[in-house]
Formats: sequence, C-alpha cells, structure tokens
Amino acid sequence: MSYAKETERPRWRALLIAPILALVAFVLLGAGGTSGAKPQAHQGEAPTIVLVHGDWADGSSWTSVIERLQDRGFTVVAPPNLLRGPAADAAYLASYLQTISGPIVLVAHSYGGFVITNAATGNTNVKALVYIDAFMPDEGEILGELAADSGSCIDQSAFNAVPFDGGVDLYLRWEANPPYPGFVECFANGVKEDTAAVLAAAQRPAAAAQFDEPSGPPAWETIPSWSLIGTLDNVIPPALQEEMSSRADATISRVRAGHLTPITRPGVVTKVILSAVDATR
Repeated sequence: MSYAKETERPRWRALLIAPILALVAFVLLGAGGTSGAKPQAHQGEAPTIVLVHGDWADGSSWTSVIERLQDRGFTVVAPPNLLRGPAADAAYLASYLQTISGPIVLVAHSYGGFVITNAATGNTNVKALVYIDAFMPDEGEILGELAADSGSCIDQSAFNAVPFDGGVDLYLRWEANPPYPGFVECFANGVKEDTAAVLAAAQRPAAAAQFDEPSGPPAWETIPSWSLIGTLDNVIPPALQEEMSSRADATISRVRAGHLTPITRPGVVTKVILSAVDATR
C-alpha cells in the first residue's frame, strides 16, 4: 500500500506541472513574437559614425552629441581635422576612413563640410553624409569666395594672423574689430559667454591656405546627404546653406540656432544623424 502511494505521487505531480509548463511556454513564445520585440533580423549592420569638426574647434565640440550616440550603442569617433586645406585635410581623413570596416555615416560641422565632401569620394563604405551648419561645396568652389559672397561675419577683420615657416595660421579675435562683431556675436552666438571664452582660448587655427584652395569632385553627387541649417548662423548664412543643400538634393532640417549647434542643440544634431543612420540600414 505504501509503495502504491509513492508511485502515484510523481504521476500526480506530472499532471499538475504539465499545464503550468505549457502556460509558461505560451507566454514566452508570445513575448518573442512580433508584438513584443524589435525585428532585429531585418536590420542592417550598425554604421560607425565619424564626426569631423571645423575651423577654430576640435573634437570636443562634439562631446554632447557623442554621449547621446554612445548611449544608443553606436561606435563613434571624432578624429582631428588638420585644418590645413581641403586637399591635405581630405587626404588625411580618407586614410582614416580606410581603417574602418563596415558602413560609415560621415558627419561634418562648418569647414568640415569641405573635408568630407572630398574625403568620401570613391569610398563605398560611406553610406550617408551629414552636414551640420556646414559648407557643401561643388567642384572648383573656394571657401574664401563662398564666405565673402554670402555675407559671412568672418572676413579679414576677424583674424589674428600668426606667420610660421610655410604659411600663416588664422585665429579668431575675441574682441570686435569692425566689421567683425567679435567672437560671441559672430562665431559663438547662442553660446553662454563663459563657455564662449573657453572656446576662444582653446581654438585651433585655420591655415590661411584653405581659403584659396578649390574643392574637388563632390561626394554628395553619389552619396545621400542630410543638412541641418541653423537659421541664426552668422558664419555660414542660412541662405547659402539652403542653396548648397538644395543643390546637393539633401534632406534638410532647420533649427533656430547659431553656428555652433553641436554645442547649443546637441539633441537636434543627434536626431538628424540618426535619421541618416536609419535610412542606411
């Protein structure tokens, strides 16, 4: 009698446990269905996002954007832009891009637009170009002429020139020197003055040679492009940005901000970059 009771207990346990296991399996399968998970199988390889700064800046100008992109799991790099001129700077960036395997979304601010427009040409890994308050030159166009013809707040009156063996480096003045209205009003409008003072103190100079060097065949002719235009930009006036962006058939976004949107509007900048990423996957 005792043996029979012992043999019946496992049978009853099995009868009780079976429906519970079936219910658990049903719940788990439901959670893994289309209603509960992202369709990862249909997403392409995540690109490396390469950020290129412009004149009188360095990679730290992208700090807030980098943090946002890294929080989303992206690999992000912000290599130094040499600021010597489109040919030298583009050659260096092109070599850097060759070290990256897989797809690339290439992003530039300001003069960096000259650099990525030339560096990405012929690189099939570059899937998107993103211009943030940036130049988008066509072949043969020259930075100095584009700035002068557009009414940029930066002209000869803006510079502290520092000669060196082989050329001249140009720093932006802090103080006004009419018609140049000063660092804050021209380059850093929309930035708090104490932050602008740090940017001015740590600025990297632009080589005078870059203002006279023509751009080469533009990568935006074959690579999809996006453009964020700061409608209060005094360095690259919005009308010029609109013209260049339309010519390149770029996807255009606008924000009420000055020239330094990576610093003043990092959330908006990140959103535009993510739009380009989504379009390439």
